[in-house]
Amino acid sequence: MNRFTRKSIPSFLSFRRMADETGASMVEFAFVFVILSTMIFGIYAFGWALYAYNLVSESAREATRYASVRGSACVNLSDCKVTQAQISDYVKNHYYPGITASNLTVTATWPCTPKTTPCNAPGNPVSVKVAYQFALLIPFVPARTLTLASSSQMVISQ
Repeated sequence: MNRFTRKSIPSFLSFRRMADETGASMVEFAFVFVILSTMIFGIYAFGWALYAYNLVSESAREATRYASVRGSACVNLSDCKVTQAQISDYVKNHYYPGITASNLTVTATWPCTPKTTPCNAPGNPVSVKVAYQFALLIPFVPARTLTLASSSQMVISQ
């Protein structure tokens, strides 16, 4: 008599039990795939947000420098005595790959004391704040809009 009869096979090795679990691996794969794809796209989305913040920060610095060399004493440049609208156009007309210019908000201020007029005179500060509305899209997660903002300040040189 064979010592491995049907009764002596442990229940976890029985073919009937294996036949009952045929779809379990597909269900497990579906759950793991959803979680894994959400994590991968989340990493991608946060990387894109970091890229957008870097560009917002760089545009604030560039706009501040643009304004600092175009004060009330500027004579050598074609667009001297820069205004808020010109600074906003300067930032929005730069080509930043992947950035929607209509989502950018640019605010320039020339804080000064009453003794120093005009406010865009050399020696006074100019401050530029750039904000960007970033749509954070991750599969299986509700969409959110992040406001990425950066500001920069410099002293007007001419």
